[in-house]
Amino acid sequence: MKVTVCIGSSCHIKGSRQVVTQLQRLITQHNLEEKVTLGGTFCMGQCQKSVCVTVDDAFHSVSPETVEEFFTNHIFAKVRG
Repeated sequence: MKVTVCIGSSCHIKGSRQVVTQLQRLITQHNLEEKVTLGGTFCMGQCQKSVCVTVDDAFHSVSPETVEEFFTNHIFAKVRG
């Protein structure tokens, strides 16, 4: 599974650094390093939303406050699925 977080200026202001840090922690905590690749990219063209994140090319809008719910529903559930 490939998870990509926008680190462009708009998403950076909205907390992309915190989103990346939390995702790294959750991936490690659940021993998913072999199954989940976390990367960064610049603008995804959805700047009016929260931090832009794709999971295998499916777009999601994530904030630092919603990372755990996002991880549970869109990463952990699919990897364990």
